[in-house]
Amino acid sequence: MPPLRSLDQSSKLKDVLYEIRGKAGVAAAQLESEGHTILKLHTGNPAAFGFEAPYQIVRDMIEAIPKAHGYSESRGILSARRAVVTRYETIPDFPRFDPNDVYLGNGVSELITMVMQALLDEGDEVLIPAPDYPLWTAMTSLSDGTPMHYRCDPDNGWQPDLEDIESKITERTKAIVVINPNNPTGAVYSREVLEGIVDIARRHSLLLLADEIYDRILFDGAEHIPLASLAPDLLCLTFNGLSKTYRVAGYRSGWLVVTGPRQHAEGFIEGINLLASTRLCPGPGQYAVQAALGGVQSIDALIAPGGRLLEQRNTAVETLNTISGVSCVTPRGALYAFPRLDPNVYEIHDDAKLIYDLLVQEHILLVQGTGFNWPTPDHLRIVTLPEARVLREAIERLGNFLSSYKQ
Repeated sequence: MPPLRSLDQSSKLKDVLYEIRGKAGVAAAQLESEGHTILKLHTGNPAAFGFEAPYQIVRDMIEAIPKAHGYSESRGILSARRAVVTRYETIPDFPRFDPNDVYLGNGVSELITMVMQALLDEGDEVLIPAPDYPLWTAMTSLSDGTPMHYRCDPDNGWQPDLEDIESKITERTKAIVVINPNNPTGAVYSREVLEGIVDIARRHSLLLLADEIYDRILFDGAEHIPLASLAPDLLCLTFNGLSKTYRVAGYRSGWLVVTGPRQHAEGFIEGINLLASTRLCPGPGQYAVQAALGGVQSIDALIAPGGRLLEQRNTAVETLNTISGVSCVTPRGALYAFPRLDPNVYEIHDDAKLIYDLLVQEHILLVQGTGFNWPTPDHLRIVTLPEARVLREAIERLGNFLSSYKQ
């Protein structure tokens, strides 16, 4: 028998980064197998920190199981898509659409993958924020596109830099991604900035891709303005789902809404329909959508004064800002803090090594800032889902670790 041919990974993976579940996560699993307890502050997984799924969603899922074992329409079950339509009908100025403009997916992640595959040819460019949720960059690269990162400004509450966006546009630019509220910074974008982005898209005929999965996790009276509501004359794809607001990440239930004119994009839409048909729509998680969107919005109590999510956000920011050389812009949405390590205090050349060393010494797992395509090794992302006392202790341990850390 001849020797087996060597099989390497595809060259398309060369620029793909997903450090949220990267090498440090593998090391954490090894430590757990050796009997250590790891505090995992690297993924926004509410269930891991004692957040219960709303009972009406669980009830509907259980009742639907006997009829959820077959295929559904490629876009998803009609009752769920109608519920999505109803959700957006209550939002002022959101463009009208019908159930045929809604696609359900195996979480938002699958829908991002479908859209990028349907949209991009080799060398096409997509504007993506830095820092970003890294799946956007990864799926752009895997679809043979080129990610072009525009800067969000920490000195301006992490708002996108409109001049930097404009400077990154070329004849190959096809779309701009807007993550609002932002992961990892927790920024909620102002109307002025969003209108500026829409104006740029309008002048350069760009597709708008709006990742709004955290649109109802808002603090301090922050207002979320859906991007599509400012761009009725542009093709806009809005991504959202149940995983964060309703704390059911494991149900893998996301949706994509298409609004605006599409005569110029018939081929692209046809591509999305083709990919939706080939992947087959996910099963039981669809049956949670109607119950979630039509029932009591339990997230409201969690983000209100005295609510658990607000208390934890406050604890994280206050404790981080007590560490010498560490500063954190207060997140106004989402479930994360993105503190800065002052380079004049901490000489960090490799933030992935910093994360690994913290894991080994303190058994705390975070994600380095460069894992979110931030260009310099001076930030970390911390999930703010643990109870306040756990967060406070973890961040104090981080401060003790940093006080003597050298690379």
